[in-house]
Amino acid sequence: MAEVTEDVKVEAPKEPLFSKKNRKLLSDPLTDNNPITIQVLGICSALAITAQLKPSIVMAISVIFVLGIGNVVISLMRNIIPSKIRIIVQLIVVAALVIIVDQVLKAFAYELSKQLSVFIGLIITNCIIMGRFEAFALGNGPWKSFLDGVGNAAGYGVLLVLVAFFRELLGSGTLFGFKVLGDPIEKTGLYAIGYENNGFMVLAPMALITVGIIIWIQRYKNPALIEE
Repeated sequence: MAEVTEDVKVEAPKEPLFSKKNRKLLSDPLTDNNPITIQVLGICSALAITAQLKPSIVMAISVIFVLGIGNVVISLMRNIIPSKIRIIVQLIVVAALVIIVDQVLKAFAYELSKQLSVFIGLIITNCIIMGRFEAFALGNGPWKSFLDGVGNAAGYGVLLVLVAFFRELLGSGTLFGFKVLGDPIEKTGLYAIGYENNGFMVLAPMALITVGIIIWIQRYKNPALIEE
């Protein structure tokens, strides 16, 4: 008597949410694949808003929100977006998220929103965001796209905050507006021994020089990046 065999479908094991591969989506942009120092994207923000620490942190958080959520939305829609209008759809998604950020800032941090001015709106044209939509979200699932978005935005934000820290500290002698090196008028703290603020640090060219120094240090510590 012939044996009857049944086809048994074996489901592939599900990849853990925070597998090693998924963790790399978060960690790589912070170090060896940073969007500013390696991909040389988002330089305009580093030049424009890093004279002070507070607006840099707000900009970093804003981009993390926009890119993280935007990547998920584009990933969910990737199979229904016609190829010919995908850029238009991506711009609509990021514009809607930027409007939300702008309205929240105006409602809860009006003075800071005025300080950031047009730069919040320019998140729409940030090369990092459109690049991740095209390079990753259109070809991957929502969870991986979310991790990729948060990772790249965090890598961008870390550089922004790092540049702002040195520019505000050395250029104004303050952090978050608080005098940390002493009072330059009353000659207290470091100013008592002749220290003077470096006014060049608050000018836009110094942001580019600071980013260049960070890039040099990164490549010095990891020579493999030079070959890439």
